[in-house]
Amino acid sequence: MVKRTALVMLLVGIALFTAVLAWQGFGAVAKALSAIGLGGLAAVATWHLVPLVIDAHAWRLLFAAPRPKAARIVWARWIGESVNGLLPVAQIGGDIAKARLLIKRGRTADETGATVVVDTTLAAIGQMLFAIAGLLMLVALLGRSELAWGVGIGIAVMLALLTVFYRLQRGGLFAVLARALKKIAGGRNALDFVGGATALDAAITDIYARPSVVLRGLAWRLVGWFVGIGEVWLALYFLGEPVDLGEALMLEALGQAIRGAAFAIPGALGVQEGGFALLAPLIGLSMETGIAVSLVKRVRELVFGVPGLVAWQIAEGRHISSRPSPVAPPASR
Repeated sequence: MVKRTALVMLLVGIALFTAVLAWQGFGAVAKALSAIGLGGLAAVATWHLVPLVIDAHAWRLLFAAPRPKAARIVWARWIGESVNGLLPVAQIGGDIAKARLLIKRGRTADETGATVVVDTTLAAIGQMLFAIAGLLMLVALLGRSELAWGVGIGIAVMLALLTVFYRLQRGGLFAVLARALKKIAGGRNALDFVGGATALDAAITDIYARPSVVLRGLAWRLVGWFVGIGEVWLALYFLGEPVDLGEALMLEALGQAIRGAAFAIPGALGVQEGGFALLAPLIGLSMETGIAVSLVKRVRELVFGVPGLVAWQIAEGRHISSRPSPVAPPASR
């Protein structure tokens, strides 16, 4: 059932992606994209290393000492991002994959799972704050103060949802979730790979009991979101449509928010392109240019993601090959 749903959502994404390109005209979009050149694509892809390392550092802070090596965290973060970006896993599979990679290399299951849960929560909070900055910039660029009411309502709703999620985590969310999943799975415990639900809840509580560490993680996550503005700025610069940092902030923040809302569609195919097509005219760019920016991001995802998936398969293959072979029972005479 889950695989069928993922396939359906993938097909929906492909259909939306094709429809958006056809809407603006394949030729017009290709013409806009051709202006960037290999140098521009390389610059955008290289810049992405900066927020990738920053996000990995934010995750690493949540571990108790001695923390995993920075290089290993960056490696696991890269693979997790590749899985989430290119596979139909509803933005969850990558987090599971990166947790498994560290657990197989000696980190305790409950702590690793807890850091992933808290890091994902901090990423969501950081993205919310980043989206708020984008909305405020949109209000400033359009000069329409009446939009502030809508922005305020949206902010209040997001804060309420995140507060509820935080409180649920502190109240043993995963023990409740595990019981529900166990019934659905016919008695199998879906959270065994992170040491069990009770251990996971306890580890999450331990992390939140260190507020200075959590706040540092959130601060670095927020820095990562803002550094990501450079990706849009560079793309537009090499496309021959330079913008200032405020305009780049609006495009990246709201573009990421639109992509995040379409998490059920693999890679937010079509939705991301449509979002940038609608946002671009707000700062005087053509819709074709907006779609071209989104496609530049797609190329960057492939540049990082395909090798990431290969590295993931190699890592999983090594783990399987390192398992001891089961000893066959002696043949009966």
